[in-house]
Amino acid sequence: MADYPNAIFGGKTALEFARTPNLDRIASEGEIGLVKTIPQGLPPGSDTANLSVIGYDPNRYYTGRSPFEAASLGIELQPDDVSFRCNLVTLSDETSYRDKSMVDYAAGEITTDEAGELIQSIAVELNTELIKFYRGFRYRHIMVWQGIADQWDLTPPHDISGRTIGNYLPAGIEADQLTGIMERSNILLSEHPVNKKRIKKGLNPANSIWIWGNGRRPLLPSFKEEYGINGAVISAVDLIKGLGILAGLESIDVDGATGDLDTNYEGKVSAALSALKGGHDFVYLHIEAPDECSHRFEAQNKVRAIELIDQKVVQPILSDLEKNNLEFSLLLTADHATPLSLGTHTDDPVPYAIYRSNRPGNNKQCCYDEKNASESGIYFEEGYKLMKHFLQEE
Repeated sequence: MADYPNAIFGGKTALEFARTPNLDRIASEGEIGLVKTIPQGLPPGSDTANLSVIGYDPNRYYTGRSPFEAASLGIELQPDDVSFRCNLVTLSDETSYRDKSMVDYAAGEITTDEAGELIQSIAVELNTELIKFYRGFRYRHIMVWQGIADQWDLTPPHDISGRTIGNYLPAGIEADQLTGIMERSNILLSEHPVNKKRIKKGLNPANSIWIWGNGRRPLLPSFKEEYGINGAVISAVDLIKGLGILAGLESIDVDGATGDLDTNYEGKVSAALSALKGGHDFVYLHIEAPDECSHRFEAQNKVRAIELIDQKVVQPILSDLEKNNLEFSLLLTADHATPLSLGTHTDDPVPYAIYRSNRPGNNKQCCYDEKNASESGIYFEEGYKLMKHFLQEE
């Protein structure tokens, strides 16, 4: 959600430009500041960022992205397993694999049913005794390699949109084998009936897999052990769900949650409120839409996503908790910045705001955005410490 000033918005960020009366209320009646969720030297991914936000030091616990997603899918990683994120992507039509370009890192937001057929075909053709493919959600899937060293240099596909892929192919241990798997997938998927149907409909075909996000299973202490309370996680994104599961939180599925602009906002809010009233002390509610819009350089849709969060998430949560006279604290933050001008993540500090119903503050007409957060003078250099600050009772 966090961004840079943009000429499209008259020199404002998407947050500044969007109409967000409920986000602004949290900032004006609470505490606002900046938090650095990406430690120096670590990649600015959703994995490292959400580890920080949920209260775990990435320098201590981060092992890679895909192990969280594997946990979400119920894949039990063994100590000598390395898991990989396996995207279904759309590549251009050049003959040489190296000369192809990354047309669409999400293969036209392919449906889960279509993707399931494709991954099944990949598994039949490419599974070995040591390498296995697992079906995930929409374009996001998992590959597990048993007994291999975790020494790779792999590039997220959303970082190279529109670029020729030759300079971004795998490097490291057995790099040629990984590249070979991706090349073979391109041959197989290009002729698959699912993709032929998609092309006839004018949709991007999922004509290759893209392997990245390697890692081993992390050993996280439970959220209950760290903070003394139980909780739940609600997200459409396997990474976030898996992080919650490994932290001992209950992962609550919501029908119609897509991880994009069309997600079921109302369903997520209902699930969060039910969890709080049903015995959970804490709910981690994640909305992916602003990030997806940023990766696709969709400026107006990013603003729309922020406004929908304000209208369909923050407003009804505040209204319901206040109507029922419940004492609560609410933390609002971005996990990381995804500037529209870049289309990828950065490690810039992001704005956060905390509202406590039992001691509302008065920041006058303060708004929730990067500028006001910076001017507050409050800054968490070690982002994982924000969670302890949020949960304090003083």
